[in-house]
Amino acid sequence: MNATYHQFDFPPYRPPSEAGSMLLRVTHGCPWNKCAFCSMYKKYPFARKSLARIKADIDLLPEVYGRQARHVFLGDSNSLLLSAGDLVEILEYLYQVCPWVERVTSYARAKTVMKKSLEDLEAIRRAGLTRLHIGLESGSEEVLAMIRKGANPEEMIAGSLKAKSAGFECSLYVLLGIGGMELTMAHRRGTVAVLNAVNPHFIRVRTLTPIPKSDIARWIAEGRFTQVSPLVTVEEERDIVAGLNVTSRFLNDHASNIVPLDGKLPEDQERMLALLDKGIEYCRTHEVGYADYRYL
Repeated sequence: MNATYHQFDFPPYRPPSEAGSMLLRVTHGCPWNKCAFCSMYKKYPFARKSLARIKADIDLLPEVYGRQARHVFLGDSNSLLLSAGDLVEILEYLYQVCPWVERVTSYARAKTVMKKSLEDLEAIRRAGLTRLHIGLESGSEEVLAMIRKGANPEEMIAGSLKAKSAGFECSLYVLLGIGGMELTMAHRRGTVAVLNAVNPHFIRVRTLTPIPKSDIARWIAEGRFTQVSPLVTVEEERDIVAGLNVTSRFLNDHASNIVPLDGKLPEDQERMLALLDKGIEYCRTHEVGYADYRYL
């Protein structure tokens, strides 16, 4: 590994859809860092990087990644916490150094989007940030409170719609099983309601995988949270897909998911429901465990 790689500040995480992207770290860690299901950023205290350090990393991008990658992902967990002025300066410098870039994306919290003015969001969008990945997880108020997401369904809707109004592509993440058996029905109903209200450009699905030392793993050990079975996971997803009235692209683009799906709604809705029905039948007639992902 050459000296450039040792100098470059790589983000620790990125969405699966950004697998081929250049990764540019503009903050460290997560400013919220309280979600019960997540331990991704526990060892990274939140900090804003200096503009000088960010620009130094941008200068290294062509050497680290070459010119083949045409997308950039901004890490870590919530780049919009930076000021609009700083983000515009970062983006303008990025496109100056890498003029071949076609898309720049970032994680964002819906509540952070809400707090920014529409004018600031539009300025960031014009500067070249094109897509926001927002963790919805669930549309149920009870589930969101339980997992300490820090936003209620109304705030999730308002933040996502504001992102769309500013011109961003909006990618919402749903976490199957996040309500446990105790709140599975509330999770299904609430998630359908929020997704229909937002009509995001992308709906991306994950399946809850209790991470050791996370709060949810502790709740399971204490008997306070009942993890859903693979069968119930697929049933949850079927109910969500069946209830959607959106024009979104729906993807299971993560190794945690059981039934692989990728379709455009509403035209692929029946096809996806048929695949989920097949998955439900398989789970009912086989002893499917969580080690048997992606069996279809």
